[in-house]
Amino acid sequence: MNGFKTTMLLAALTALFMGLGYTLGGAGGAIVALLLAAGMNLFTYWNADRIVLRMHDAREVTAESCPKLVGIVHGLAARAGLPMPRVYLIDSPVPNAFATGRDPAHAAVAASIGLLRILDREEVAAVMAHELAHVKNRDTLVMTMTATIAGAVSMLANFGLFFGGGRDRNWIALLLAVIVAPFAAMIVQLAISRTREYSADRGGAFISGNPRALASALAKLEEGARRIPNPVAARNPAVAALYIVPGFEGGDSLFSTHPATGNRIAALQAIAAEMGGPPQRSALARASALDPLGRRA
Repeated sequence: MNGFKTTMLLAALTALFMGLGYTLGGAGGAIVALLLAAGMNLFTYWNADRIVLRMHDAREVTAESCPKLVGIVHGLAARAGLPMPRVYLIDSPVPNAFATGRDPAHAAVAASIGLLRILDREEVAAVMAHELAHVKNRDTLVMTMTATIAGAVSMLANFGLFFGGGRDRNWIALLLAVIVAPFAAMIVQLAISRTREYSADRGGAFISGNPRALASALAKLEEGARRIPNPVAARNPAVAALYIVPGFEGGDSLFSTHPATGNRIAALQAIAAEMGGPPQRSALARASALDPLGRRA
């Protein structure tokens, strides 16, 4: 059902973009809009992971430099049937994590030092499982393409406002396009993000085998991210959709990048009941905490 909803939302966003092009430039404008979207998506398809990781000054770590974190990801990837992704550490006190990459074979997962400081090992494993669920569902590519088209809608609307049309320009249609289209694009982008988070929570719960640890991690991360400003998200709010928690007040409204954390926790508790029995402490998660380099705290 989530896949169907995502497909329909992406189709709506693409149609919106082409409709804006048609409003501003007729049939030729629609073709230009389609070519522009295709070019931007092609560029982001190959380069999105590098852009996002560079934006966060993330550095790649190995089993030698960060054995605990890399070991956790390695075990979870094997359990999920995924290739081992590259693992990155973000030198930031903001507690958060994200996944990026165009497909499972070219994926990367990143966690901040702030996250490793406030979560225990089971919670870190649950968060990394959530990110691997995004990779397995190919959410990273979907979200990147969605953000690209949404950004292009806004850019095209601004261009049309100043340069579009001619003597026969339809001012009512133009004003509707430049005002409504970017707003609608934002709504579609956020809706796709919210549907993906519920799916990744469920997938992460089954990969880690511990939905209660993920629920506990979400509560800690939301509190920590709310207290500590995120300069990257402040400069570019679109990246908030990548994080496991957005870092500011959210909810299941049209303007939220993520579902309300309380609703996500409730869903994870229901999954725990569905799985049955007490949460299991796996071989992945027996230490109490990780330090920023993944050594035992």
